[in-house]
Amino acid sequence: MSVPNALTVAGATPLRGRIRVPGDKGISHRALLFAALADGRSRARGLAGGDDVWRTRRALVDMGVAITSVGSAVTVEGRGIDALSEPPTVLDCGNSGTTMRLTAGLVAGRRFLTVLSGDESLVTRPMARVVEPLGRMGAHVDGRAGGSRPPLVIRGAALQGGAHELTVASGQVKTALILAGLQADGTTEIVEPVLSRDHSERMLGALGAPVTRVDERTVRVTRGAPVPLDLDVPGDPSSAAFWIVGAAISPGSDLVVEQVDCNPTRLGFVEVLRRMGARIEVEPTGQQLGEPVGNIHVVAGPLTATTIGGHEIPRLIDEIPVLAVAAAFAEGVTEIRDAVELRVKESDRVATVCEMLVGLGVGAEPASDGLSIRGGRPRPARLDSHGDHRIAMAAAIAANAADGESIVEGWRAVLTSYPEFTDDLAVLTGRAGAS
Repeated sequence: MSVPNALTVAGATPLRGRIRVPGDKGISHRALLFAALADGRSRARGLAGGDDVWRTRRALVDMGVAITSVGSAVTVEGRGIDALSEPPTVLDCGNSGTTMRLTAGLVAGRRFLTVLSGDESLVTRPMARVVEPLGRMGAHVDGRAGGSRPPLVIRGAALQGGAHELTVASGQVKTALILAGLQADGTTEIVEPVLSRDHSERMLGALGAPVTRVDERTVRVTRGAPVPLDLDVPGDPSSAAFWIVGAAISPGSDLVVEQVDCNPTRLGFVEVLRRMGARIEVEPTGQQLGEPVGNIHVVAGPLTATTIGGHEIPRLIDEIPVLAVAAAFAEGVTEIRDAVELRVKESDRVATVCEMLVGLGVGAEPASDGLSIRGGRPRPARLDSHGDHRIAMAAAIAANAADGESIVEGWRAVLTSYPEFTDDLAVLTGRAGAS
């Protein structure tokens, strides 16, 4: 898809109508991986179309998995974990930390060599939290900086289950260990400080794999595999969050985002926005492989500041850039704390969010683990994505609610997760000012 590298936003426009956002990115990665583990044909419709999920698909193809597409439907011919073969070249994960961490867990028990690398951003991101527990299970994993930075070099081996107590809640690390645990002798137990995204436990449980949630913090895994899946991927709540915030802060907005994944571990941002006074309703419509699905309706209205931190952070870490935009339009000072993970995302999101807000004329002060934001009346600006898809889209949402024309540079970053964003913005605003 052709996307310009600068987006012009006319500003001060309500968002109206109904929209379906791209398929959930985390579920899309997992659907491909779990289908490859299964013995038989799996089908998934509506996978996320950005570059991140394509990297996972490409990695599986390079390991011998047959994957085909017809329209929005993808078919995976799974032949079980033992059928995976050594990739002939380095697996390029692009900008996708999910691809790298989950694939590391997948190949940890395969007795061949895998090299995982990525773009200039990904190779700076921390991997020790997945490298170290995989090493304790018996895999031979190395990388730059003592194994803590990509490229990662993995020589798979016979794995042994064991107990892993994570110091930071991470759905990616948890899933990597689940994938390794499905190949290991004995029992693998993963304990988190707080519950992170639980797509893997829900999906694998629905597919009959030996993955059990013992309590809110603990998952137990034994050797086994899922059955083939048939899945309509629900909309990505992280993508929906941009429109939900945009409608909340743009006077006159009345918007419904349809068929969104409503997993409670993904809707922390809705709770925060309601706390700020946003008028949001969630209407359940069904389930997909254990994932609740629903429509989210939001109507514009005044917002007030809040404090975001503690145990709610793992459930909204990816939505903080757009929540910061909501805070920029709210009355009072919003504090975001306990979010040090922002420093090691696709950009240093503490720095890039602060830069975006200051450019919009909003008072923003960085902290080591977050930032404070003094709400006001953001002004039009020229903003830079710094190559980070979530910063790009958050900037566009802020620009759409500001009075006057703004420009977001580095717009091609949206190809990572939401290539259709520009078209959807034009539809929801009903004007050609977004170009």
